[in-house]
Amino acid sequence: MTTSRLELLGVCKSYPGVLANDAVSLTVMPGEVHAVLGENGAGKSTLVKIIYGAVKPDAGTVVFNGQPVTIRNPQEARALGISMVFQHFSLFDTITVAENVWLGLNKRLSLPEVSHSIASKASEYGLDIDPTRPVHTLSVGEMQRVEILRALLTEPQLLILDEPTSVLTPQAVEKLFVVLKTLAGRGCSILYISHKLDEIRQLCDVCTVLRAGRVTGVCQPALESNASLSRLMIGAELPQLIRHAPQLGAPVLQVRNLSLPRGDQFGVDLGGVTLEVRAGEVVGIAGVSGNGQKELLYALSGEDVRAEPGSIRIGQTDVSGLHPGDRRQLGLHFVPEERLGRGAVPTLGLAHNLLLTRNESISHPGFAGGWIGIRKLEAHAADIIRRFNVKAAGPRAAARSLSGGNLQKFIVGREIDANPKLFIVSQPTWGVDVGAAAQIRGEILALRDAGCAVLVVSEELDELFELSDRLHVIARGRLSPSVPISEASIEKIGEWMSGLFPTDTGMPDARMTEQGGAQHA
Repeated sequence: MTTSRLELLGVCKSYPGVLANDAVSLTVMPGEVHAVLGENGAGKSTLVKIIYGAVKPDAGTVVFNGQPVTIRNPQEARALGISMVFQHFSLFDTITVAENVWLGLNKRLSLPEVSHSIASKASEYGLDIDPTRPVHTLSVGEMQRVEILRALLTEPQLLILDEPTSVLTPQAVEKLFVVLKTLAGRGCSILYISHKLDEIRQLCDVCTVLRAGRVTGVCQPALESNASLSRLMIGAELPQLIRHAPQLGAPVLQVRNLSLPRGDQFGVDLGGVTLEVRAGEVVGIAGVSGNGQKELLYALSGEDVRAEPGSIRIGQTDVSGLHPGDRRQLGLHFVPEERLGRGAVPTLGLAHNLLLTRNESISHPGFAGGWIGIRKLEAHAADIIRRFNVKAAGPRAAARSLSGGNLQKFIVGREIDANPKLFIVSQPTWGVDVGAAAQIRGEILALRDAGCAVLVVSEELDELFELSDRLHVIARGRLSPSVPISEASIEKIGEWMSGLFPTDTGMPDARMTEQGGAQHA
């Protein structure tokens, strides 16, 4: 019999008010790609952090290569041959890619040698990244590549991947799967956490299912359907999205020939971006990470106010020089791709995180001068927690205490609850389980049906095809003409993502909108 690579026996871990892992046992063999599947808050991330030494278990045994081990920290895990790519990145913003990677490697290598290794590995695996770039200049997708490369450079015996494809394009996912299958063929075991059922069925040999911290089943994903995996994970099949023909209203967001020089040497210049979103429609923007999405969203949200006067309008108002608070007064609500730090303050409770974008609605009526009614604030947060099924220890729970998916549900719920006139959301279901993703997408479509103008920026093409009425592609800071979703295809959009789309000096958005409106009429 072959000795197992990893075996967990009765692992338990609890936090105040939460039993994260309840006597969890699983076995991973050499060369096996083993999925851990479960809802947000099911205990998946806690379990893999225990294996990696980032969290200490309350009880249970970890066996690695046939020997019981006590892994007290990630350094000891790496010494054993265990590497991990976290869902929330563990990178220092102020230093370069190479310096970040160097921190986790054997110091026998010099920094130039590490830079060379990164470039070589990146080219080999199709995860190209410049080793000299400071991390704060990277997009989320590029940060994901750095984390994956850092893990691969350690030549691990066990590689743990927590939502590794959440911000990768389909082409990049295919390349990553080739890498992972090659690693597995060489004997490396892979523990794979993902909410994407198609990925698990395509890649993984075995799947352990967690629900409320307990193992509820073990299966071979290739023999299961998405529906059967959903039943194992959430106890029910996924609800089907109901789409109605859009009832188009007046233009809410108008962007005309927006050109902005990059904010730093590693950014992307925006060149002549023209875009229109009308009331009652969802417009999607696809693209490979790092092609100007960040710069465009900064300009639309008001974080970058360098736009030429008249280039960005909300309704009839020129907002080019207005800051985020002023744009919120006009009905714009925005969900950034970075949850912690921009979408939420990590150390603040969920109730107080409402103050980031909802302060005008919670001032205590009995006081003047901006006093806050704490009870009203907490009741408001509790309502969002209930409506969006956020698993948290109440309105006072710190944002950083939530799983990534649950924090995403709260942030999206906070902005949808504001009844926006214009809703701009980046990566709406990043790291969210399939049940919660279906709920968020349903809420977005309900917003659209209620007359809200919605702009969705996502690197998940399936999501964009499910939500959008019209679709653009952004590549190297330029925006393609829009195409009605009925005329779009994965092949066409994939080609446009390489920058191979037609240019149009007219008003493609207006013309496409008219075509779409006539078509629906």
